[in-house]
Amino acid sequence: MAPTKRPREEDNSSRSTTKKPRHGFKVGPDNLPDGTWRRKVIAIKKDLIHKAKVKKSYAKIKAREPLKDERKIYADDEDKEDEVTKNEEGEDAVEGEEPAELHPQRKAMLDEPEADTATKTVPRYSNNSEDAKDKKRERGEKRGAKPAYFAKELAFAEKQKAEQQARREEFERKEREKKAKIEERERFRRQMAKARSGGKNGQRKLGRESQVLLEKVKRVVGN
Repeated sequence: MAPTKRPREEDNSSRSTTKKPRHGFKVGPDNLPDGTWRRKVIAIKKDLIHKAKVKKSYAKIKAREPLKDERKIYADDEDKEDEVTKNEEGEDAVEGEEPAELHPQRKAMLDEPEADTATKTVPRYSNNSEDAKDKKRERGEKRGAKPAYFAKELAFAEKQKAEQQARREEFERKEREKKAKIEERERFRRQMAKARSGGKNGQRKLGRESQVLLEKVKRVVGN
């Protein structure tokens, strides 16, 4: 087994003496080009340093004068308690004193029997339902009818609805007339085709054809 080497004492001393350089805190990368972002990073870093200094100085001031604030708080509390006790004692003294002489009218009101006061007092909700309805009706008459906010729009909508209904009826009437004319022409065509077709001997049926033509003439003259 190979012997192990003992570490030198110089190594320990050299390690303990060497100190790493302290770098400040970083807000952004160091390799930023000179421009908007670099200036922004520098401004943020300065702001953070200023806030840290203010916080540190505030902590020092607070550590120096903690007792003064506490004494002041305790003194304020004691003053408030003294004022409260004085006010309570003053109220007790006022209550203990005899009341001053009352006004004659007030004394007469207090001396009146309870029955008279009961008759004079009127309940708050003494009106019956009929009186309430009458008052409500009177208020409505005074106020007048509610204004028709959408009267113009409603009238316009009704007019449009009536016009649409009239157009629909006219369209349906024309469709019926068109259908009737088509059926009439088809019937006339069939009758003429039947009349012109030859009979057993191949002759045209002039009587039937004349009747069909006469009906057509009457219809044209009548229209």
